[in-house]
Amino acid sequence: MTSPAVDPAPEAAPQAAAEPGSRTPARTTPTVAPVRRITGAVWAALGIVYVVWGSTYLGIRIAVETMPPFLSAGVRFVTAGLLLAGIIAWRQGPAALRVDRRQLGSAVLVGLLLILGGNALVVLAETSIPSGLAALLISVVPAWVVILKAATGQRPSAGGLAGVLLGLVGLAVLTLPGISGEVKVGGVVLVVVATLLWSVGSFSSARLPMPPNPFTASAYEMVAGGLAGIALGLFRGEQHGLDLAEISTRSWVALGYLIVFGSLIAFTAYAWLLQAAPLSLVATYAYVNPVVAVALGALVLNETLSWPIVLGGAIVVGGVCLIVSTERRG
Repeated sequence: MTSPAVDPAPEAAPQAAAEPGSRTPARTTPTVAPVRRITGAVWAALGIVYVVWGSTYLGIRIAVETMPPFLSAGVRFVTAGLLLAGIIAWRQGPAALRVDRRQLGSAVLVGLLLILGGNALVVLAETSIPSGLAALLISVVPAWVVILKAATGQRPSAGGLAGVLLGLVGLAVLTLPGISGEVKVGGVVLVVVATLLWSVGSFSSARLPMPPNPFTASAYEMVAGGLAGIALGLFRGEQHGLDLAEISTRSWVALGYLIVFGSLIAFTAYAWLLQAAPLSLVATYAYVNPVVAVALGALVLNETLSWPIVLGGAIVVGGVCLIVSTERRG
């Protein structure tokens, strides 16, 4: 996975924001959030998130054609994390990378959940299932987030609950190719586990003492998760028999694309959108990305669009649309 889970929040909430590193609200006077103007730059950034993040599933599938899954995922995120840290130090000064022990520990934990659990497992799964199917399975993440919120005492809206039920029905339909033997059921199970870990990581990141700078937090998360991916790849023995000369040019290009466009450019665009555009608009990536991924998989890799994939995908996307449009209001 390449993007945060949708954790809908009100767009015009009372301003009771805590100071960085504090759990105590700085003030409790209700104010109205300013109206955010949708400019051409917003649409350009949204287009990047739509297309680039939707295309990363195709990039992963091409990369693992000749690259070991955990080692390639680990190299991708360590490289991207170090590049992001360098950019932060260059633009904001080295002080922007300073974090205390609790913040670093939280970033490492979230990085393990998101990068190692949520993303690297998807990379492994795409060695045996189509990229489009993986993207559709991943799009159920917002439903898990709503379930996690409900488990901690936050009552979901009626629309959010309906969206969760739709998402789970769609997930059941999407698993049919694995049950019928059309694809390896192990790959389907890996993606489902990845969605759960990604959801837990995304849910936890809003409740842990994270670094106040989201770019700094992301850099530490990517490096920590990437290093863990490399370690797991070495433990699995992916280095044995690995000949760099046998890795295809298109796999190298795909890895470079994932590092530069998937992990740096699209993430920066997403982080900027969170500050510049309405959340309801930004959150639409959750149901556009899988459509882009399925289309690219069919066009570039001739992936088969079986009826369970089409029907299950439509149900899941419908459920996510319902969650995003209702849960964000409360």
